Amino acid sequence: MSTIVAFSVSPLGTGESVAPAVARAVRVVRESGLPNETSAMFTTVEGEWDEVMDVVKRAVEAAGEGASRVSLTIKADIRNGVSDGLHEKVAAVERELDGQG
Repeated sequence: MSTIVAFSVSPLGTGESVAPAVARAVRVVRESGLPNETSAMFTTVEGEWDEVMDVVKRAVEAAGEGASRVSLTIKADIRNGVSDGLHEKVAAVERELDGQG
């Protein structure tokens, strides 16, 4: 089943900047080989349910290194028969904006 997951992970109690922890999490996602994108607030990854959730789990573990607590926000879109939903969903909105929907 095709799954797109947008997630945000942050360690708690490790100081003001979470950039090093977030970078560790994003590295896990990028090294997974799954389609992904990172924005200011979320990292989005696409694939089959089990592989995506495994990547999220490993990203949370990486971000939590040295922290006793981790915050995770997650949103998922789970659909059958979809490929490249990561880009096609945005393209559909762009077509609507261009009046070609």
